[in-house]
Amino acid sequence: MTGQKMDWDKLRVFHAVAEAGSFTHAGDTLNLSQSAVSRQISALEEALSVPLFHRHARGLILTEQGEALNRTVREVFAKLAMTEALLAESKEKPAGRLKVTTTHSFGVTWLAPRLKTFLAAQPDVTVSLLLDDTDLDLAMREADVAIRMHPPRQPDLVQRHIGEIRWQVWAAPEYLKAHPAPEKAEDLDNHKLILFGDRKPPVADVNWLAEVGRRDGTPRRGLLEVNSLQAMLACVRAGIGIGAVPDYLVTDTTGLVAVLPTIPKPHIDMYFVYPEELRNSKRVSVFRDFLVKSISERSQERA
Repeated sequence: MTGQKMDWDKLRVFHAVAEAGSFTHAGDTLNLSQSAVSRQISALEEALSVPLFHRHARGLILTEQGEALNRTVREVFAKLAMTEALLAESKEKPAGRLKVTTTHSFGVTWLAPRLKTFLAAQPDVTVSLLLDDTDLDLAMREADVAIRMHPPRQPDLVQRHIGEIRWQVWAAPEYLKAHPAPEKAEDLDNHKLILFGDRKPPVADVNWLAEVGRRDGTPRRGLLEVNSLQAMLACVRAGIGIGAVPDYLVTDTTGLVAVLPTIPKPHIDMYFVYPEELRNSKRVSVFRDFLVKSISERSQERA
């Protein structure tokens, strides 16, 4: 049975006739004349080469083939009605799965613990959190939305600046017992540095500590390089050396001493990014509002 033989208009008319039991009543429902309804049914029977109704004086009775077709058509139209209702409901409130991507360290340390608040407020939304230090392709729907630590490079993405991340420089008391704390950036020449070692850092200027106050223009070498901001912080806590990490990583300053707190530091701009076709998505808008509120509260706590 090809689409040409069983088009939607004929099936809609057939279903109305099957439920009403007469051409006249079906015509009233469909706002069609009795003759127009009869012609549609005759055309469908001719296309299928089977009779769908027994015609008699008291009305119409479905044939065996008509019963089989009506069972399927009834199921299809019921599913369509249900889908239409779900779509209408989704216009009223957020629902469905939201695929969110961001960097590994930000996702693990800051975002993941706060998702409980978002999910409690949006019971019909589920979240798939994809942590990756490389940018997933939103245009190809590898994710729905992204929290990026740089302006989006793709021109067809909607972006909103949602906050700033500051760098902090730390050392452990154990390290500072053996190495007097630097008083100015130039003093870092005489210290052991923990730097980020990877060709694809998760944020820009990740190794700014290697260059700040460097007179000859060449960056300092690190005693230890590691491709994880969280591991860098763990190495600082272990007393290996001095390291700079984003402020969201440090929720507990126990065992840490702030180093060079007054020197100028770069900052990281955060962006909420999503494809143009999701501009009117309720899931996206409530997640964006959640992020803006949470980051604002974080900034107030930090101030």
